[in-house]
Amino acid sequence: MMRFAPTDEQRDFARALDDLLGVAAVPHIARLWAEGHHAAGLHLWRRLAGLGVTALAVPEEHGGLDAAPADLVVAFEALGRYPVPGPAIESVVLAPTLLAAVPDGPAPEDLAEGKILVTVAAPPMTPYALDADMTDAVLLLEGTTLRAATPGRRLESVDRSRRLFETVPGPTLVRLEPDTVATALATAALTCAAQLLGAGEHALAVTVEYVKSRRQFGRVIGEYQAIKHLLADVRVALDFARPLVHGAAVSLGAGSTDARRDVAAAKVSASEAAYRASRAALQAHGAIGYTEEYDLSLWITKIRALVSAWGTPAHHRAELLAALTTGRPTHASDL
Repeated sequence: MMRFAPTDEQRDFARALDDLLGVAAVPHIARLWAEGHHAAGLHLWRRLAGLGVTALAVPEEHGGLDAAPADLVVAFEALGRYPVPGPAIESVVLAPTLLAAVPDGPAPEDLAEGKILVTVAAPPMTPYALDADMTDAVLLLEGTTLRAATPGRRLESVDRSRRLFETVPGPTLVRLEPDTVATALATAALTCAAQLLGAGEHALAVTVEYVKSRRQFGRVIGEYQAIKHLLADVRVALDFARPLVHGAAVSLGAGSTDARRDVAAAKVSASEAAYRASRAALQAHGAIGYTEEYDLSLWITKIRALVSAWGTPAHHRAELLAALTTGRPTHASDL
């Protein structure tokens, strides 16, 4: 029987992350990062490394935690509740797997200890490399071929803290097994879904508190039936997405043949729920939600960016459709 509920250890880990991030002035750090000032963000990553975040996907023999996908989901949902900048999915989730077979690659111990940050572009799923101008390594995954790369032209993202770069291909580092690539990309999409879930929860919580105090026409706006229905719909959407995300983590960890299908369903559901939360937050807050000075805007723009990160909704719906009609993922033959 699959277990969807987090364990006591996972709950303790999530609480530790909340305790750290809740007092770390993360919105301020994200704004600095967007302007190209990375010192505070790198300090935050060192503190996260101290809690074991950067060691999650690194094997135990290299000083890591060899965490299961369910552990990654718990961590990334907690990270999603705060606008933590930097290539988290790329460095924490993908780099340990992709670099494991690279001769003379970065030491896994350095990844585990958070001494280095790695970014990855994997077109067409993720065509651009996040923060490629300041990471210690830039990787380009083309099918099953892993290449070194250098940053090219910088592109704008709706989330200013997501600094995207085109990549200039370099030498081939290794050719990976198709199953290794498929699992790595599925794990990236799963952790992105977890981040969206956390971001959506934060947007809803902030909005609930706001409508309890904001008055209009002599009444607290939270008393209006339309607002109650709006936020109730968000609550239902997030509650529907959560078991899909955690269920996909269990499926992926068990090596199920349905894992990629389950991850696609989780990414679609979490994207829709988080986007609904961001739209409801913006509607309830009014024009103030658009302003860069108001912290909520950081979550609204991050959600919009993460919806398309590590596979757009269209990509994952195609995966779902192919799995349901043919019994295999649509892009399996491309790896």
